Amino acid sequence: MSHPPAHKHVLFICRLNRHRSATAERIFCKRTDLDVRSAGTDQDAMVRVNKRMLDWAHVVFAMDEIQVQALREMFPDHPALERVICLDIEDVYVFLEPKLVKVLKERVPQYL
Repeated sequence: MSHPPAHKHVLFICRLNRHRSATAERIFCKRTDLDVRSAGTDQDAMVRVNKRMLDWAHVVFAMDEIQVQALREMFPDHPALERVICLDIEDVYVFLEPKLVKVLKERVPQYL
């Protein structure tokens, strides 16, 4: 009995989970081969990243080095830290801004 291929679990991280990671989740959740979530590292994030999310994720995308560092400080020694991919997208965009959508579509798919 064959099982359908498992979905790849993708987690997008930014600071507040309002603009960059939320936009990424909105774009990539349309793909049927992916299960996508987003979270933030800040206390005031809409959804704050937690250990369970990191346990769940096959791939973790951090929007910039600040988030990579924040994840290291929040979850030292977590195995998911080995899988963090930094997209180098600075915190200058608003939710679903066309330029942000374009950058995400250029930088993310090669890792999926």
